[in-house]
Amino acid sequence: MAVKDRDRFSTATRIRLLGEQTAARVYRSQTRRQARRSRLTGRAALLALVVCSLVVALAYPMRQYVAQRAEIADLQQEKEQAQQRVEELRDLKARWQDDAYAEQQIRERLHYVMPGETGYIVIDPDAAKQPRTDLGLADRPWYANVWEGVDKADASHQ
Repeated sequence: MAVKDRDRFSTATRIRLLGEQTAARVYRSQTRRQARRSRLTGRAALLALVVCSLVVALAYPMRQYVAQRAEIADLQQEKEQAQQRVEELRDLKARWQDDAYAEQQIRERLHYVMPGETGYIVIDPDAAKQPRTDLGLADRPWYANVWEGVDKADASHQ
């Protein structure tokens, strides 16, 4: 009996028992952590699934909302430009209602003169040296454009 007692209280036996108890505690705590971790992982997966579902469900409406807001902004800008153009045209119409402005434009654009006046077209000497192709259609008298169109039409039929 003395040998068993001595064996029971020996340092090696105590260390072995202590190691086994410690290992059992560590194993139990690891098992609890893993169980907790697996529950959290399941919850996290469910939460991630719900969040992804919400993102997918809201992505198209949000994209449509943003696109519509951009379209509204574009349309408002077009509306402002159209209103500005309307105001410019109203101003131009009001100017054309004035007989003095209409007469000035007719004289300038169509090279008309009043009865008893003599019409002159002053040509810059430097411009006369340049070829006629440099002059734009608006820089020439209207009748020159008409005759040029007739000549081109006649040339294309021959």
